[in-house]
Amino acid sequence: MKLLLDTRSFLYWTCKDIRLPKRALDAVADPGNDVLVSAVTAWEVALKRAKGRLMTSFDSVAAECARRGFALLPVAPAHAERAVALPAHHADPFDRLILAQAEIERAVLVAGDKAFAAYGLPLLWR
Repeated sequence: MKLLLDTRSFLYWTCKDIRLPKRALDAVADPGNDVLVSAVTAWEVALKRAKGRLMTSFDSVAAECARRGFALLPVAPAHAERAVALPAHHADPFDRLILAQAEIERAVLVAGDKAFAAYGLPLLWR
C-alpha cells in the first residue's frame, strides 16, 4: 500500500506521539508499505519553525525522511493545478496540496483532519 503522511501525522510519527492511532502506526511501520512525505510538509514545518510555532528534534524534513526510509514526494504542476480545482471543503493551502497529491498519486492519506473525509479519498486514521 502507498501511504502519504500529512504534516501532523509525520510530526506525530517522528516524536512518537500517542495521538497517532495504532492502525496508522502499524501501517507506517509495515515494511511492505511505501511511505511518502510531501515536499509541502517540509515547507510547512520550515515556516512554522521560522515563526517560532514549532520545535522539532530534527533539522531537515528531507534528512528525517531519509533516516526513516520515507520517500519525499515533490510537488508537480499537476498537484498544484488539482489543489486549486478541489472543492472548497478545506481552505488550508498546505492541506489542499497534500490532498491533491494523495488523489493523483493514488495514495492512502494518513491524516486525522475530519474535513478531509469530504473529499472521498482513502484515509487511514482510526
